[in-house]
Amino acid sequence: MKELTPLFEMDKIIKILGKISIFGGLNEAQLYKIFRILQKITYKDKEFIFKQDEAPTHIYIILEGKIRLIKDINYNSYQLFEFAEGSCIGEESIIGIQPHTLSAIAIGDVELAVIPKKFFLDFYNTDKDLFCLLILNIAREISRRLKQTDNLLLHYINTKDKISVG
Repeated sequence: MKELTPLFEMDKIIKILGKISIFGGLNEAQLYKIFRILQKITYKDKEFIFKQDEAPTHIYIILEGKIRLIKDINYNSYQLFEFAEGSCIGEESIIGIQPHTLSAIAIGDVELAVIPKKFFLDFYNTDKDLFCLLILNIAREISRRLKQTDNLLLHYINTKDKISVG
């Protein structure tokens, strides 16, 4: 893991957090609690943030730049999604017990705020209300992304052979 540094721009970061779905419905005190555990990390163009099949370690919040998610299948890489400033990735891997199913790569220089898995899971013992709200929001985000994936799959199927049902 690259070097993590503290974040100092609280007002800027709190505004970004307020726009991210997994932090929806959090009050100011809860957002401040999240801010206190955030750390900053930077990546250069084409550096991997995490790789497919690695154990998840952080939730990543994009402060500057873009990240592309790719899937490697039989030595071929497929671009699936691209995320920009104000987006969050890795949250579904944190609550699961599986390794990352995709790789994340920096597109240009990227600055991220990260929540280490340990600190996120510590909320279960220190602030159950915050933990439950975060888990609910992550579940909602996973549901939205699953719907997006379903739509992509249906689009792909419709461009190939038509399937009749019934």
